[in-house]
Amino acid sequence: MISKMKGTRYSFNCSPSLMYKTQSWSRVFARVMLTFLGFFLWGAAVALLFGGIFVILTYQIYRIFIHNSFFAVPGWLAITAAFLLFPTGALAIYEPVRNSRPYRGTLMYLFLVLLCLEASSAVMTRIYLTNTSDQLKNNMQPFFHRCNRTAPAHCGSEAVDTIHKQLGCCGLSNYTDWMRMPQNHLRTTRPGIAPESCCKETHLDCHGNMSEPEKLFEEGCLKKLEERLSFVMQYMAWCCVVVGCLEILAALVNGMLMKEQPYRDFHLLESATFS
Repeated sequence: MISKMKGTRYSFNCSPSLMYKTQSWSRVFARVMLTFLGFFLWGAAVALLFGGIFVILTYQIYRIFIHNSFFAVPGWLAITAAFLLFPTGALAIYEPVRNSRPYRGTLMYLFLVLLCLEASSAVMTRIYLTNTSDQLKNNMQPFFHRCNRTAPAHCGSEAVDTIHKQLGCCGLSNYTDWMRMPQNHLRTTRPGIAPESCCKETHLDCHGNMSEPEKLFEEGCLKKLEERLSFVMQYMAWCCVVVGCLEILAALVNGMLMKEQPYRDFHLLESATFS
């Protein structure tokens, strides 16, 4: 009896090939699925990182027209989530091989934190985009009106010149805005002349003469900037939604593995078995 007790020991075999052979097909499928989702999470992290950078750069470039200091916060949240996604994806790839309950629990906590970050980023993106679009015209008008009070052919407003060149636009609504000059300034300005920053780059002989509209950018800067902000923020929001769906799917697969794994995965071995 004593010899049998001495020969009794605990054994746990972590061989991946043995584990896959002794498990049900649904469990094997879940393991393979979680591994593939880990690679997808890496790709999603790259897309989310670019989205966050785009939001921050857009705010830095056009911050003079965006009077919301929290506009870039969704971008920072997305970058934080992207950096967390890299170790999360690695853990999702490595965990099916390791078959460890602590790793699966850690993975669940990471999914929860990531979902909170991405949900916050998506909601804030929608709110800030709506508020900014409503206020954008009022924020831009003072710069264009100030430019009207100077000689338009040599516009002294650097912000107006910059947005003309970056977005390929002219005026607030369109290039005809420069024809509506205040009458008391017509003596010091040149009516019918737009800023030279409205000229298309392909026309080197353009001097802002509105009698040659084919040489000027036709669309207004308000519409162009709204489209730019909408594109960047919509990209950011959809990235958060798609990545969140991937994380929910990975969490469900991980939960399936946690449910099927017993709490103690060991058994007694009798020494007589090997004698």
